[in-house]
Amino acid sequence: MGGFFGTISKGNAVPDLFYGTDYNSHLGTKRAGMATYSKTNGLTRSIHNIEGSYFRSKFESGLSKFDGATSGIGVISDTDAQPIIINSHLGRFAIVTVARIDNIEEIEKQLLESNHHFTELSSGKTNQTELIATLICEGKTIVDGVEKMFAAIKGSCSLLILSEEGIFAVRDKLGRTPVIIGKKDSAYAVSSEPNAFPNLDFDIDYFVGPGEIIHITENGWKQVRKPNDKMQVCSFFWVYFGFPSCDYEGINVDVVRNSLGEALAKADTDTVADFACGIPDSGVGHAIGYAIGKGIPYKRGILKYTPTWPRSFTPSQQSMRNLVAKMKILPNRQMLTGKRVVFCDDSIVRGTQLRGNVEMMFAYGAKEIHMRIACPPLVYACRYLNFSATQNDLELITRSIIEKFEGQHDKNLQEYVDPNSEKHKQMVEVIRQRFGLTSLRFNTVDALVKAIGLPKERICTHCFDGSSYF
Repeated sequence: MGGFFGTISKGNAVPDLFYGTDYNSHLGTKRAGMATYSKTNGLTRSIHNIEGSYFRSKFESGLSKFDGATSGIGVISDTDAQPIIINSHLGRFAIVTVARIDNIEEIEKQLLESNHHFTELSSGKTNQTELIATLICEGKTIVDGVEKMFAAIKGSCSLLILSEEGIFAVRDKLGRTPVIIGKKDSAYAVSSEPNAFPNLDFDIDYFVGPGEIIHITENGWKQVRKPNDKMQVCSFFWVYFGFPSCDYEGINVDVVRNSLGEALAKADTDTVADFACGIPDSGVGHAIGYAIGKGIPYKRGILKYTPTWPRSFTPSQQSMRNLVAKMKILPNRQMLTGKRVVFCDDSIVRGTQLRGNVEMMFAYGAKEIHMRIACPPLVYACRYLNFSATQNDLELITRSIIEKFEGQHDKNLQEYVDPNSEKHKQMVEVIRQRFGLTSLRFNTVDALVKAIGLPKERICTHCFDGSSYF
C-alpha cells in the first residue's frame, strides 16, 4: 500500500511534515521520503529504506537539510523510492503517489517508443511514480496532465505534487484511496490518513472526491477539477488498512469494525463461547463488536508484540511471512486454558497467519476455537491497489480449494461467492478443516456494505465478488 502527507504553512512546515508523514507508517514498510520547498533552497529531497527500521529513526537526524521550508510532501511506500523531482515544461516539481498501475508495461512501451526515457528503477523495473510524472508532463498544465494520466492507466493513482505554486492534491479517478484536507490557523495539510491531524492541531476540513484535484496554498485551498460521479473506495480501508481513529467519507473505521463484529454475532445463533478475542491489530475492533453483540466478555487471549513486528503480509518471501506471522503473536495461557473462544480477524488471504495462530492457541490450552472473519472470503486478487504481496488469484486459499473441486481455479466462481450456495459452504468447510477450527464463519458482502453505510455501487468489493472495474 502506501500513504502520503503534505503541508503548507506561513511559517516552518518541517515539524508538521515529519510527524504527519510518520502517522501514515501503518500503510507501508519499505520506502519513505520527503521533499520540501523554500524560496531560498528550492526543492530538497530525502529518501530512505525503512525495511529494517522506522520512519522517524531514519529521518530525524537529517531534518536540518530542510530548514526554511514552508511547504512539503512526504510518503510511506511499499513500492517505489519516492519522491521524484521533475524538471519539465510545467516547471520543477516533486511528486509522490499511492498507486497500482495494472497496465504499466503497456504504458512503458508506448512512452519508450515515443522517445521518452526513465531514470528511476525499483527492483529492476520502471519506477511507477516516474512513469506517472511522465504522463502528467504530456499535458499543457498539471490539471491537463492529470487528465491524461487518468485516461492512460488501469488501476489507481492518488498523488501529491509540490511546486513553488503550492501543493496539488489528486485523488484517484474512482476514489479507491482516500485523500483528506486538514486545516489550522497557520497551515493546511493533506493526508491519506486523517489520524495524522489531531496531534498536529489540524481539523478535518474536506474529504476530496474521486478524481478531484485540489490546489493548496498558504492562504487556503480551491478545487481545480470537479469530482467524478462514480466511486469505488476500497472496503478494506474499514476492514483492515485504516487506523481505528480514521474517518473516510465521514465514516469512522472502528465504528465499522464494531458493526461488522456485531453482524457476525447476530448471525451466530448456535455458538456458545466463554469470551471473544481479536487477532491484533485490526481484529480487535471486530472482536469488541462481536462481544457486544453476543453479550460475552472481550478478553485478550493473544497479544501482538508491537515494538518490533510488522504486519505479516508485508515480506515478499513466503518463509519470512510465515516467520513474522508466528513471532509477532504471544499467547496468554491463563486466558486460553480450558476456554471456548471466538477469535475474530479481518480476513483470510493465504492462511499464513491463521494456521500458526490456531496451532498455538490449542497448544496453550484452548478447548474450542471458533473463528469469525469480518469480511467475506477473498475469491479475487486485487488489481487496483498494492495492498499485499498477493499479486494473482492463485495465491488465494480460496482458489486452491476451487481448483481442487473444479479442476481449474477460475471455474464457477460466482457459485463460490454466493454465501447461500452449497459450493460456498463446502469451500468454507475445507478451510475450517485445513486449520483445525471448531467452527468458521465469514461475514457477507451485504453485511459489509451495511456496516460501512455507503451505497454498494460506491464501494469496491471486488476481492469478494469480482464486481469492480477500471
